Amino acid sequence: MLWLALYCPTPPTADSATASLPDDGPRSGIPVAQSAAVAPATAFPTPALACWAGRFTPHVNLAPDALRLEVSGSLRLFGGLPRLLHLVREDLAAMGLDAQLAVAATPLAALWLARAGPDPLCADLPATRTALASVPLAALELAPPLARRIEGFGLRRLGDVLALPRASLGARLGKAFVIDLARALGEIADPQICFVFPERFEQGLELPAPVEAAPVLLFAARRLIAALSGWLAARNAAVREIDCLIDHGHGVITSVPLAFSAPVHQAARIERVLKERLDALALPAPALALRLCAHEAETRDDRSHALFDGAGQRHEALAELMDRLVARLGPQAVQGLACHADHRPELASRAGSGTPASHASTAALPPRPLWLVDPPEALREARSRPQRGGPLTLLAGPERIESGWWDGSDARRDYFIAVDNAGCWLWIFRDPRPPGSWFLHGWFA
Repeated sequence: MLWLALYCPTPPTADSATASLPDDGPRSGIPVAQSAAVAPATAFPTPALACWAGRFTPHVNLAPDALRLEVSGSLRLFGGLPRLLHLVREDLAAMGLDAQLAVAATPLAALWLARAGPDPLCADLPATRTALASVPLAALELAPPLARRIEGFGLRRLGDVLALPRASLGARLGKAFVIDLARALGEIADPQICFVFPERFEQGLELPAPVEAAPVLLFAARRLIAALSGWLAARNAAVREIDCLIDHGHGVITSVPLAFSAPVHQAARIERVLKERLDALALPAPALALRLCAHEAETRDDRSHALFDGAGQRHEALAELMDRLVARLGPQAVQGLACHADHRPELASRAGSGTPASHASTAALPPRPLWLVDPPEALREARSRPQRGGPLTLLAGPERIESGWWDGSDARRDYFIAVDNAGCWLWIFRDPRPPGSWFLHGWFA
């Protein structure tokens, strides 16, 4: 097993937040001082950060002063330990957190090494035992009476303690201390209580100072977005709707709903849509706190739509563009189509607000035209052949569509794919009921 410990000796301050501010604050017209004012100075760690850690592993231990992640099962997924650590540091910087990291073969050793710093990486048990020898005893954060007694023996580092006979240590310093040493060295098991990810995501944070400009809130919201993304990763889920609640005090709440055209789990995509909403938002009063809520999560569908042509990536890029347009222009300004369960072509889709066409399975259906003629255009007939600027050549068909008898719009049609004298492909049908007229119903691209 391999454990990653994240230890933050002091909560972030406005000064440290200023040092870690991303470049987009000043460039977007937000003063650095205002951006630093919304850097949450909450204690580390919190349940929100434990949710964030779910991005890397479902095995997260939330201790009073640290997070410990069992990452041995995640290394292959993230491309190895260096890449995983890079992503962890990247996320911590984006959230304005300055944590000390350590990797060790046991959870207690990882915690002690993280407290000692700076960022020791021990990929196996022998390396862990070697690194522990140089850890100062202050990093163990022993109870004051025990710490004073060990100091009275002239011991300063853990290696000094480990050089003494273990039986004598137990007699002089207590059995519990010796058991902790054995756990850190991997000599006995050290099971950890895993953080239980909540069934419903709802996390909030208080701002250290009132904020009057809505765009400034994005910096603070990044921590909540990262927590949501990790929670979704741990549950292999995605969401279509999120509520960002801005608390102004005295029961005044500004709700900023975020709706997505396709299920989303990526923090970057959620952040971009929230940025569009905040840029256009005027706060009725200074903001005092933020809360992010995801009401319903659905199982994530990670199946690839294509092997080589990147269709899945193109669909995701289109969905993100639609989400940002809706956030910027409003849901009524962006219209889309959604599939509707009806065999009649003119009723097989419905207009929607800000949602691209859903991808229903059409593998078993014959080709369909992109452009329908509404209403269908009547065609002339000569010698039992449909005419449109000359005779039409039938290439495929008939395909019988018979539906709508229950709603008074009974349709009974035999569809054909035809081509005219100019080489244009048409979708035509013949009504088999007397007098058997022909109609043009669509054009193929």
